[in-house]
Parts: sequence; C-alpha cells; structure tokens
Amino acid sequence: MAVTVADINKLRQQTGAGMMDCKKALEESGGDFEKAIDYLRKKGAKIAANRQDRDAKEGYVLAKVKDNVKAILLSINCETDFVAKNQDFQSFAEEVANIALEKFPSDVESLKKLPFNSDISISDKLMEQIAKIGEKIEIGYYASLEAPYVVSYIHPGNRLAVIIGFSKVIDSEAAKNIAMQVAAMAPVSIDKNDVPQSVLERELEIAREQVRQEGKPEDMVEKIAQGKLNKFFKEATLLNQEYIKDSKINVAQYLQSIDKDAKVVAFKRYSLS
Repeated sequence: MAVTVADINKLRQQTGAGMMDCKKALEESGGDFEKAIDYLRKKGAKIAANRQDRDAKEGYVLAKVKDNVKAILLSINCETDFVAKNQDFQSFAEEVANIALEKFPSDVESLKKLPFNSDISISDKLMEQIAKIGEKIEIGYYASLEAPYVVSYIHPGNRLAVIIGFSKVIDSEAAKNIAMQVAAMAPVSIDKNDVPQSVLERELEIAREQVRQEGKPEDMVEKIAQGKLNKFFKEATLLNQEYIKDSKINVAQYLQSIDKDAKVVAFKRYSLS
C-alpha cells in the first residue's frame, strides 16, 4: 500500500513524531494507523533503552492544588534546556500534572499506569514523547500531600516547586511566605524531632571529626559536637530557621504571630539540579 502525504500528516497530528518516522511507521504497518502508532511507541522504547546512560537533569517542575486540601508536586525531566522550554513539552507536563491531581496516585509507578487519554497510558505517552523528541524523557519526581490546608509555590522558571500542608486554614499570604521559605532554604524536616536518625548520626559524626581536627580534648568532643548539632537544627529544620523576611525571628515565631494554633504538618520540595 502506497503511503500518502495526507496519511503521514494525519499520523504526525496524532503522535507528534517526525515526518520520516511517520512515513517509516506507515510503511512497516501496511498503512494501518493503529499498528503505525504501536511501531512509533516501540521506537520510543528503543530510544529510551539506548539513552539509559544519559542524564535527564533538565525539565519542567509543577505544583498543583485542589480545593486547598490536596496537592501534587511533579517534575517531567529531559536532557536539554531547549526541550524543557518547548511549549509542547510543557503542555505535556501540565496534562500529566492535572491527571495526577485528579486521580491522586500514591507513587510514580501508579501515576505511570493511569490513562493519559482514552487510548494510551501515561507510560505509553512518555514513550511517544521520547520517539518524538529523541531525548530521555522521564518522571523525575512525584509526590502528593493532603492536609486541612495546602498551598503551593512554583519558583519562576519552573525549576523548583514546593507544596506545604498546615493543620488548619491560615492567612493565604502567610502560608505562601512559608512555602517560599522552604523553596529558598531547603530544610530537611519540619522540626528537630523530624530529622531522620541517619541524618543526625551523619551530622554528629562530621561534627566530632571536625572537633578532633581542631585539637580539642577527647572528653570535650561530644559536648562540642552537640553544640554544632544545635546549629544544624537552626539552619536545616524549617521551624528553627531564621525567617527569610525578618531575621529577628524564626519561622515558628512567624507562624505563631499569624495563628498560635496553626502547625506545619508536611512539606515537599523538588529542585532540578
């Protein structure tokens, strides 16, 4: 069966793949559009396999909130800044984010299994994007959050985003300010008690070694190391950090000034490296 220009254009409209790829797919499938689409998907899988050793460090980061109680944070990653700034790529990321917010899957694998539309899954659509663009395209990060009050913050340029949950509804500007604090200062946890034990042990071991290298007596090492750990808490835990808009107070004091009963219950932050 002869492949016409009209057929090629129709397949291009459906898949976004290049003209020669569409022509080849139609030729290989005898003009059957469904088989041609499958061919392109398989080609995408082949490209993906060939590019596993590539780094997908660029991308488009999004945070979306539904009814102020649910939020998702998503990054669709690619290899180059050129692709990350492409409108079609960004539109694809927006669509995946909308699906994630609506269906609220628990993890990346569950998200990839969701239908992108009536014909294909998000996983298959990723393969189509790989075939179309020729770069490694992947879901670089996905997280969800549910709380009595949730807000989001996307830093200009869509390379960094935050979602944060509170125990109750608070002033929206104040909530946004604390989300911006998370974006700017990258805390490891909400408070001292939330720091993972592995992180505490690592910080203490580093502090002990620093103290020993300073030549301090061994019987003083632990006390000084604990002092250094307190400095770490001030710098790395959200509520103990200096508030970025007023260095005279910490974030806990700022939140108390807004609503003495409000608490931060969770946050997620993602930044492209």
